[in-house]
Amino acid sequence: MLDALTVAVAVTALALAAWCGFAAYRDQPTKDWHFIGMAVVSLLALAQMVVGIVQLSRGERPEQGMTIFIAYLIAAFLAVPAAGFLSLTERTRWGSVTVAAGAVVLAVLEVRLYDIWGS
Repeated sequence: MLDALTVAVAVTALALAAWCGFAAYRDQPTKDWHFIGMAVVSLLALAQMVVGIVQLSRGERPEQGMTIFIAYLIAAFLAVPAAGFLSLTERTRWGSVTVAAGAVVLAVLEVRLYDIWGS
């Protein structure tokens, strides 16, 4: 895995979590700007998934097993879009809380992906 990309995904996810957490603190639902932030984080997670798949196809293997690595890659890619979709159904401050929680989950998944790969 690319260490810089892993750090970039985790840091942007935590920034999104802070942003949406602040919106929840101010009693605001997710707004269009939040969805743009979610798109940026999701694109970075997609790039990481592509890099991971390319590395696997070149014969590189994670230290802790390929199946668990692929499962974490998919979960990392889907964490923020799933939270964003749920925030659309909850148009209160709790929608912002949901996105903040999903972004924190993504950051934790990034740390775990780094550990699984064995970098």
